[in-house]
Amino acid sequence: MTHLRPLDLAGGLVRLREFAADDLDAVAAIVGDDRVTTFLSFDSRTREQAESMLAGILDRAELEPRTEFYLAVEPLAGPPLVGFIRLALGGVRAAKLGYAIHADHWGRGYATDALRTMIAYAWDVLDLHRITAAIGPENAASIAVVERVGMVPEGRLRDHVFTNGAWRDSLLHSVLRDDPVPPA
Repeated sequence: MTHLRPLDLAGGLVRLREFAADDLDAVAAIVGDDRVTTFLSFDSRTREQAESMLAGILDRAELEPRTEFYLAVEPLAGPPLVGFIRLALGGVRAAKLGYAIHADHWGRGYATDALRTMIAYAWDVLDLHRITAAIGPENAASIAVVERVGMVPEGRLRDHVFTNGAWRDSLLHSVLRDDPVPPA
């Protein structure tokens, strides 16, 4: 399946767009912030590690067929980007969803809008059937976000990720194409 590039999706509050090489400062600010990465599946990253991460994102965006949609989350009001969202295809019409918003921008609805926008793309363009998200049990805000967009709890993945020097469980949530869409 060929997808138009560059991908640029508009939500109600944010746009999801392809990353660019000049996004490095914003990416480093997000993945280098312990307030953010304490909830992610990896430890805080140095600027050099962020640069390597961004190079990988840019390379994988060019693969055909595309198996990953790793997009910048940018407020509609304009730059800079405040986060990222990733939809990784796998299985039969299925994908895993992950995201992060810079801590200075939490509580503004950006994550919820980014998820709604990406899920709509997954159903309408990619014709997916199932999307999952694995979230640390202590991340109440993120659990609220996925539930707000219609994802339901499925169970606990024990010792799912090794981050911040310890194994951590994840709570698995999912949404199916035919599930009811909660009101915005």
